[in-house]
Amino acid sequence: MLKKYLVFLPTVALIAGLANVAPQAQATSTPHRIVSLSPSATEDLFAIGAGSQVIAVDQLSNFPTSAPVSKLDAFTPNVEAIAAYKPDLVVLNSGATKAQSIKVALNKLKIKVYFETAPDDINGAYKEISDLGSLTGKGTAAKALIRSMKASIKKSITAAKRKSSLSFYHELDDTLYSVTSETFIGKVYKDFNLTNIADAAAKADSYGYPQLTPEYVVQSNPALIFLSDAQYGTTGASVAARPGWSNLKAVTSNRVIPLPEDIPSRWGPRLVDFYQFVSTSIQNVN
Repeated sequence: MLKKYLVFLPTVALIAGLANVAPQAQATSTPHRIVSLSPSATEDLFAIGAGSQVIAVDQLSNFPTSAPVSKLDAFTPNVEAIAAYKPDLVVLNSGATKAQSIKVALNKLKIKVYFETAPDDINGAYKEISDLGSLTGKGTAAKALIRSMKASIKKSITAAKRKSSLSFYHELDDTLYSVTSETFIGKVYKDFNLTNIADAAAKADSYGYPQLTPEYVVQSNPALIFLSDAQYGTTGASVAARPGWSNLKAVTSNRVIPLPEDIPSRWGPRLVDFYQFVSTSIQNVN
């Protein structure tokens, strides 16, 4: 489960070894047959008003509900399947299997490619929105979306301002993989001045996703636990049932928090929702 979850998580480490190709320059004509093989890019395109220009999206692009979901696979793209849609622009994530060779093959077919590299911070997310705005003729709308996102995120951070920090554990799956403050997700929590218990274990994984031990989590005794694996059945009750975990601060104070599906792993306009969720979760916590 972790491998599938991590493929499109925002962190530059996950694309190590791939060429850091710059986004395609602004097209000479506005594309009207866009294929998006990135859930985050799909959300960006619809949020800036370019949804009518999108003819197909990958099978994981489940938001918005009006997105034309297809059988295209974002993890293992197939050139022939993509080309069958006769696109004039393809958004391809660099974390996909053989992404670089897929890009080259599409370019040989005269199909323009926006080669999306997962951002390692929120400014990278804003840049992608801006890039897609320029490519689709929606530059003004993209700028407006970025301004709105910045204002909303600032409001969420301000609303949760605290005099003292809180410790937390972000769980990716039930084998206790987590995120450090150097990852995109970790930086969201860092914006709220939260103390990440995974940071002390950062050297255990050069990508920023260390696997913690049960004993380490118990010793760290986080005040909050955020569950990215709630969609796979992990609950507050199942966390409390783990050996030694029933006395954790997060458990005894009922602060084991299921995260909304998809939102923490995407860097599109619903980042606003992630910030708001974290903000609400930590307000009024003693």
